[in-house]
Amino acid sequence: MKYRKLGKSGIEVSEIGFGAWTLGLDWWGKKIEDDEAKRMLKRAFDLGINYFETGDIYGRGKSEKLIGEVFSGMRNQVVLSTKYGYDIYSNEQEQIGHKELPQKFTTEFTDFALKKSLERLQTDYVDVYGLHNPKIPTIRDKQIFEFLDKKTKEGIIKSYQIALGPAIGWTQEGLESMKMTNTAAVQTVYNILEQNPGNVLIDEAEKNNVGILVRVPDASGILTGKVTAETKVSEKDHRSVRSGNWIQEALKKVDQLMPIAKRNGLDITELAIKFILSQKSVSSVLPTVVSEEEIEMFCTMSDGKYLSDSDKNEIVGLFNQWPSYDLKASVQTA
Repeated sequence: MKYRKLGKSGIEVSEIGFGAWTLGLDWWGKKIEDDEAKRMLKRAFDLGINYFETGDIYGRGKSEKLIGEVFSGMRNQVVLSTKYGYDIYSNEQEQIGHKELPQKFTTEFTDFALKKSLERLQTDYVDVYGLHNPKIPTIRDKQIFEFLDKKTKEGIIKSYQIALGPAIGWTQEGLESMKMTNTAAVQTVYNILEQNPGNVLIDEAEKNNVGILVRVPDASGILTGKVTAETKVSEKDHRSVRSGNWIQEALKKVDQLMPIAKRNGLDITELAIKFILSQKSVSSVLPTVVSEEEIEMFCTMSDGKYLSDSDKNEIVGLFNQWPSYDLKASVQTA
């Protein structure tokens, strides 16, 4: 496993991180029982993963609790990152399907949510505290970041990140958040098939010494072979947002990328991950994993042997030839 700096924080994180949302939710075609979840976390650590990314909304604290239990007594050996912003504490707030809960980013709620996360994680500080899917009004609210800066000075959080979402886009939020004093990272959807807004954010991140955290690096399973033309995705699965037409078009793009993979001795999954790790501003890749075997597979791809500039340029050239797609954005970005 190779390691990189998480932006201006100076924190060293593994190039492959553990995105622990699947431990709290069964939105990826599998319900992971607690015993298996703990084995996955331990296996990831044994393979060199030190960056564990979660959020309080994942199972309403379940993911955080599992991480806290597994790494109790090992605090200085792991980098813990969690996120907040959804009101999971009001009994009347029931999450139906994948619909978002109401958000709160007031200083009072931030303080409350942070304390609750620390309790579940069994720690007195968090390395990276994240705003979960904030929109432009939140990014422009100085009180929120003044409060986070205060907690940073107190050592309760070491740095903070902005996790963009839930869908791909929110470019302005990412760009403006990089100007904040202690923004160590911006998290975004980025993969070989969906390079926007990632390309813009990566360029700006390098200028501002901000690390990019990449989620959905496998394009929802297209780039691991888990989703094919015959795949039927249930409505409960998070990948149900991908239409059948999107899958068909994505598979055609994979065919165009295969010659680049083959001449480098790679399969399409390896090409996808190594393309991302070839970007200097990327700090860690967070593949969606539901088994120890998947963790082992992704960990082998962090070996320091990435793509040449010519290969990267060819891939970007192909991407620029493909039809554009819609990016989500706040109405206040004008």
